[in-house]
Amino acid sequence: MNQSQPHPQVQPSGLPAALTAYFIWGFMPLYLLLVKSVPPPEFVGWRIIWTLPLCLVIVALRKQWPDLRRALADWRSLAFLTASAILIAINWLLYVWAIQSNQVYAASLGYYINPLVNVLLGTVVLGERLSRLQWAAVAIAALGIALLLGGALDALWISLTLAFSFGAYGLLRKQVPAGALPGLTIESAILLLPAAGIAMYYAAGPNGSAFFQSPELSLSIMLGGALTAFPLLLFAIAARRMDYSTLGFTQFLAPTIVFVLALTVFKQPLEPVKLACFILIWIAIGLFSWDLLQRRSKTA
Repeated sequence: MNQSQPHPQVQPSGLPAALTAYFIWGFMPLYLLLVKSVPPPEFVGWRIIWTLPLCLVIVALRKQWPDLRRALADWRSLAFLTASAILIAINWLLYVWAIQSNQVYAASLGYYINPLVNVLLGTVVLGERLSRLQWAAVAIAALGIALLLGGALDALWISLTLAFSFGAYGLLRKQVPAGALPGLTIESAILLLPAAGIAMYYAAGPNGSAFFQSPELSLSIMLGGALTAFPLLLFAIAARRMDYSTLGFTQFLAPTIVFVLALTVFKQPLEPVKLACFILIWIAIGLFSWDLLQRRSKTA
């Protein structure tokens, strides 16, 4: 009598989580317009303050207290999460400042460079390999970015800091055995004390706390917690389920949205060199995506 064999458990794809996270991040500049009156350090402080309780509520709903306790008991995980918390705080602060200072193209460029940083980290640190067609895509994207770098030297430090801080953040989170939610909860807890200190500093200043200026602004600031927690959770899930190099190229969605917003909402002029970069990067994305689809069709 034949007995049915249990089917091996298939690891869920991280692609939907990655695309959703990048879609939210792409439209983040529109949200930042709502809180433009809040100084970037104060806004990032409140963002952290409102992220932690939301994470704790989700931990309770998903009954992940044992996972959280295990992560807290692992000193190696705590060390990685402390480092990743510092990196993501730097990334948040610089990104908010860039958008509020009308450096939208610099912010977009930073996240165009970031996938190349992910490819570099994935190949050098994690030992991942790219096909020839994928390397060709990397080369084309690098050429496009080189064009932008030649015409945006004044904002180069913004773009490079955004790219490398988020690339290193993703790599660290990929190394932590803690799940996405416990990891983000611990990161928020690590940052809570300095965030509260920043909020108190601004509250004691001549203009007072931005959080209490109006109900509309208070709600907008609180929304920052959700817009921080959910995409970062999705990104952490995707980082654990996908090759880091592949994850890097799906990230082109976010800076493309930011690039379009710079043109349409922020009314920043599009120079020919920037248009050329935009075209080259989309060619690179097309090549990389085509190669991935071909490989999956052969293994299906």
